[in-house]
Amino acid sequence: MADHQGVVLIGDVVASRSHPDRRALQERVFRVLEDTAADVPGLQRLAVTVGDEFQGVFAELATAVRAALLVRLSLLPEVDTRYGLGSGPFMVFDDSRQPISQDGPAWWAAREAITTAKQRSDRPRSRSTRLWYVAATPNGAPADLGAGPVNAYLSCCDELLGRMSPRELRLTRGVVQGVEQAELAEREGVVPSAVSQALSRSGAHTVAASLHLLATGGRP
Repeated sequence: MADHQGVVLIGDVVASRSHPDRRALQERVFRVLEDTAADVPGLQRLAVTVGDEFQGVFAELATAVRAALLVRLSLLPEVDTRYGLGSGPFMVFDDSRQPISQDGPAWWAAREAITTAKQRSDRPRSRSTRLWYVAATPNGAPADLGAGPVNAYLSCCDELLGRMSPRELRLTRGVVQGVEQAELAEREGVVPSAVSQALSRSGAHTVAASLHLLATGGRP
């Protein structure tokens, strides 16, 4: 058994049982997870576990948030997903098994976080909630390690993404990936000024800039 520190990501598909073609849904989620795992390496690669749930482990909170945003942006608007992020210690009992046999406070925190995301999405005033974060202490109790500001950022992201058009979602994904606006314009078949206007109007720059601040500890 080995002890580790990290940020656990647990995700699932919203309203998956009502999807008209569950096989196609599973295949699409698998492809998106593969693409995201290649773009955002983690301590444990993003992968489908059971049913509509997928998991991964990352060294840093900002990296886990970036992975969650890229998966969600890649699947929207046809498929929506929710996420619980939990930071803290965790134990790996057997890394030769798939899925890996593991447990610990980070996993408990991530499970609590995705449950909270679901509960908040059931309330009228927070129905856009799709990402939530819980930090844990070594004994498994919740810890206030900046969770409030992180969840404020995640809530703003959720609200912005929920209002975006399909093109704005694609452009936001490109910005989070670090793609230049000229290339985004070429992909969309529009002039660069149209991309700039769409990014400013949709709040995509705010999503990406705030993620950068999260990664740098608030340094510009």
